[in-house]
Order: sequence, then structure tokens, then C-alpha cells
Amino acid sequence: MTMNGDRVVDAVSIFQLNHGFAQSKLLHSAVEIGLFELLAEAPAAEPEIRRRLGLHQRFTRDFLTALVALGLLERDGERYRNTEVTTEHLVPGGTLYLGGRVRAASKRHFVAWSRFTEALRDGKQKAGEDDLKLFETLYTDPEKTKGLLDHVDANTSLVGPQLAEFVDWSAVKSFVDVGGSRGRLATHLVTAHPHLRGTVFELPPVEPYFHELMAEVGLADKVRYHAGDCFADPLPETDVMIFGHILHDFPIPQRRDLLQRAARAVRPGGAVVVYDQMLDEEEPDLHCFIGSLNVALNTVGGSDYTVAECREWMEKAGLVFVAAQRFARGTSTAVMARREA
Repeated sequence: MTMNGDRVVDAVSIFQLNHGFAQSKLLHSAVEIGLFELLAEAPAAEPEIRRRLGLHQRFTRDFLTALVALGLLERDGERYRNTEVTTEHLVPGGTLYLGGRVRAASKRHFVAWSRFTEALRDGKQKAGEDDLKLFETLYTDPEKTKGLLDHVDANTSLVGPQLAEFVDWSAVKSFVDVGGSRGRLATHLVTAHPHLRGTVFELPPVEPYFHELMAEVGLADKVRYHAGDCFADPLPETDVMIFGHILHDFPIPQRRDLLQRAARAVRPGGAVVVYDQMLDEEEPDLHCFIGSLNVALNTVGGSDYTVAECREWMEKAGLVFVAAQRFARGTSTAVMARREA
């Protein structure tokens, strides 16, 4: 490899960068066909893999060998098996399953990025839903709903343990996770801090998935569901209001509106917490800027933003800035502001 971290340093690294999309598709396809789940049962040779997954002989051996080269598979003689990393992160039930995020990248994001040059010229999103009711549109399709929920779970499973430490929860009794999907983040918080009681504020179509998860993890007595539209319905009163990977999906006026509504809903002395892939133009993180462009490609008016911008919106909503922290794992940064007691 001749890449210097994420930076291009010579002609060979340009060649590598030029074909980076192919590496992504190797991962995408392996997840989509269920390869890692199959090998989680037992190592297998190429003919068995091909037969059980319905693959064509022309591509399969090179495909599997390429995954070995990437470090996603290991080969012992003629048999392929998962690595420790794939077992932990690409097999359902692993310590941090990322398959939902991979599927979302393949089905939605990869298509949008194929039109990026067009987007640079016309400034429009390229994911298909050309309106501000993005999630209402997605939730009309059960397959897209399941894909989005899996994608969100992958994000919140990474953020949840870190958010559990970012806030001093000792004096907090309740929180509301706005746009909290089926409640995965809430489960992390109430598990880490058993005295907490949480509410997931989300659109009505997600509620059955929420109850399914709460029954699975045995936390139905600690987390409840509040169905509603965060732009139209009152936000529930609470001690801490959370917006996780939510503000960046909407234009700036809607972000300001949500924070103003949150400032009214948190109790005196309570806090509003925002986390997103926040940007730093002085020390740019490539993955955060790719993430921001990805949001722009998939939403109408969405993009990531700086800590300073978030702080400004919070202070204009009447909140007092407390702290900002870049999480050690992943690319999210959290900002917290309080309502004066």
C-alpha cells in the first residue's frame, strides 16, 4: 500500500483510490448474499458455497479469494472461514453487527454516489425521495423500513455506550430520544444506568418494531414509545432530550425549530444533547466530510455541520452550552447544552 493514511501520495495510490468502489462492492455483495452467515455455521469449500448461495462458477472463486486478500475471510486448504472481525461485526448477533449499515450503503448510498458529478452541478439529492418527508416515504415500504432500522441500529450500537458516559446521568430521571428508531440507543442507556426511564419519540409506523425489540431485550418496563411527528406534535417533557443523527437530515431552519421546541420541552436544569458527524475544516476528517456529502446526496437540504454552528443554534434557542466531545469510536461528536434552572 502506498496510501499515507487517507491521503494520496503517488501514482499507485491514485490507482488504488480509483478502484476503491470495487472493494466496497465486494463487502456489499458478501453481506447481501449471506456469505458470512453461511460460514458462521461451518467453514466451506467453494463448490459448497456456490451451491448453497446460488452463485455462478465464473465469479465465485475470485470473489472469495479477493475477500481473503481484504482480510474478511481466511482460507485453510480449500475451505473458507470467517475471520474474528467478520464474526464480530458481519454476522447477526455479533458484538457490534454492522450488516445493516453495509446493506444501506449498497442499496441506497452507492446508487446516489454514482450520480455525484450530477449533484455537484445541480445541487440536488440523488437517492430518489425528493421531498422533506423522507422518513414517512421510507416507512411505507416494509423492506426499506427494516433496512433503515438495521442501519440505525449499527450506528447507535457504536454511539450508545459512549453517550452513556458523556452525560452525567446520576441526577437524571428521564430522557427522550427524538427520532429514536426502534429504541436501540435507549436500551444502551437504561442498561448502563438502570435508574433511567426512556421514551422513544418516533413516527407511528415504527412502533411495532419498537415493541418487538423491547420484548426481545426485556426492557418494556423502562422504555416507552411516543408516536408523533417532531415537527408537528409537542415533544414530551423530560430531563434530557436527545437528537442523534437527526439534525443533519434537515435544512437549517428545521434544525433551529427542533432545538427551540426541545428547549421548551426539557425541564429547568435539564439538557439537550445532539450528536452527528460534525465537521472541522481546520483539521478535516475525510470520513466526516464523506459522511456529510452522503447525507446531502440522500436528503433535501441535509448536511453535517460544525460544533460552532450547533452551539449557535442551541444558544439562540435559549440554551447554555456545556460541552462538546468527539467520540473515540466512530465519527460522531456530541454537543450538550442546558436549560437554566
